[in-house]
Amino acid sequence: MLTENERKVLTEWNEFVKRVPPSIEGLRTNYKKWSEEQNKDLPQIGSYEEGVTLRPGLTADVAVPKGLGPHPVLLYIHGGGWMAGSAHTHKKVAAEIAARGYLTFNLDYRLAPEHQFPAGLDDCVFAANWISENAKRWNGDPKRMAVGGDSAGGNLAAAAAVVLNGKSGGPKFKAAVLIYGVFDVPANIEKSKATGAGLTEQLAQGYLGAGYPASLNDPRVSPVRGLTKGALPPSFIICGAADDLLSDSRALAEAMKQAGIEHELHVVDEMPHAFMQMGALSDCRKGFSLISDFLARHI
Repeated sequence: MLTENERKVLTEWNEFVKRVPPSIEGLRTNYKKWSEEQNKDLPQIGSYEEGVTLRPGLTADVAVPKGLGPHPVLLYIHGGGWMAGSAHTHKKVAAEIAARGYLTFNLDYRLAPEHQFPAGLDDCVFAANWISENAKRWNGDPKRMAVGGDSAGGNLAAAAAVVLNGKSGGPKFKAAVLIYGVFDVPANIEKSKATGAGLTEQLAQGYLGAGYPASLNDPRVSPVRGLTKGALPPSFIICGAADDLLSDSRALAEAMKQAGIEHELHVVDEMPHAFMQMGALSDCRKGFSLISDFLARHI
């Protein structure tokens, strides 16, 4: 049962969703402001290094665990509809993962519509290669690397794994953490048209640009489409029961089952979208414990 304080946190989220303005700048500003409240009371970790340059125009924050290592590694990809969010909005998420012993690279990939598909995805793939070559600078073990992300970041995390697993050589993720992600863009658009819940056509157009609608079924855009054995590593999937994107998590789990890919699906009662950023929620804290347990078994 939710406490009074937890219900207050969820009410504040629902009010935030209602107040999001239609402009991209308004979305970015409001999401940043909401995230500032969620980033309070960071857990104790070894260090947090902001704005590490991977290449010109691409940076990541590095959350370093306590201890000497070598630490297992996680590339984390933030959410925000491909158009908002940053490493800063997800600072506490990265710190929570690092507090559990994982060297976490919190990526600031390029955002749409200024940088349309596949720019953000290319950044994620580049980051994976960069991390595999540079993780030792922070006592990371690049042979034990996972990828994770939430919402649009969950989409990019799955897509990056699909791209890297399809290449010979280069880094391969040993696990994926997929938090209430967008995994079937065409189905979401149709659901939004029918019910008003789901991914809007305008958001998909902003992300894909000239690639809309031709790229909708591309597995790099909709990872659930054409999923084959070995396309994704063992995956942890989590989503709230009150999240409009729950159908995506269920569809991905079913596609992974059909493809013979190891996975876990966790559906959390009463939780909305973005609950893993809300540290005041007990289900958020439980979620991080589940993630840590899964990663410990796979990397």
